[in-house]
Amino acid sequence: MNRPAGSARLREWFVPARGSSRMRAWVGLLFLPYTAMVLSYTVMGALLAPAPDWARVAAVVAIYFLGLGIGAHALDALGSRRVKPWGELLGRRELLLVTALAFTLAYAIGGYYVLRYGLVLFALIALVEGFFALAYNLEWFRGRFHTDAWFAVSWGALPVLAGYTLQTNALRPSVLLLALAAALFSLVQIRASRPYKALRRGETPPRPAAQTLEGVLRAVSAGVITLGGALLLAAQGR
Repeated sequence: MNRPAGSARLREWFVPARGSSRMRAWVGLLFLPYTAMVLSYTVMGALLAPAPDWARVAAVVAIYFLGLGIGAHALDALGSRRVKPWGELLGRRELLLVTALAFTLAYAIGGYYVLRYGLVLFALIALVEGFFALAYNLEWFRGRFHTDAWFAVSWGALPVLAGYTLQTNALRPSVLLLALAAALFSLVQIRASRPYKALRRGETPPRPAAQTLEGVLRAVSAGVITLGGALLLAAQGR
């Protein structure tokens, strides 16, 4: 029996099990566990600063939630002419509007800090991140940037660097090492996610394989989020 396009995504572990298909799709669009990993990376980067400014911590979290959590995922949902990840559950005009609003708000917040405090390094990282958000999800340059390695850079390393440079407008070896660690975590995530989604798209996916990959994804996302929370609590107790 053929399932409607997008039904496989509705069966993924991060999508609510109840509610209308459209509501579940809009929540699923956020990929909340994976988005939370990215937000955790920004917090980790910020907390390496000698004296974190909590308003800036909140700002970088908001920027990445809007830009990647909403904007980039909405771009991904638009899909190509042949592949529509969420089928017809989410309208093209709605996704375009959500994308435009999310990126506008993200860059408005970032632009405020850049213009007021002259954060040149943060501005450069934000521009590079914006490029990857478009090039990866829209598969520019014949998909040259739609690879696991560039995903690891965009969704792992750059959030750490953004979190730190928004605080300090500088870089140091420990931050670069943390960025590398985040990239490696993101690489595990995407390499487990691709076969997991492929199994979910099948008519009768091999349950043991799907469950194993789902367990990896749950553990990696929960571990990163917990680490970010632990460092946040530790920083507040300084």
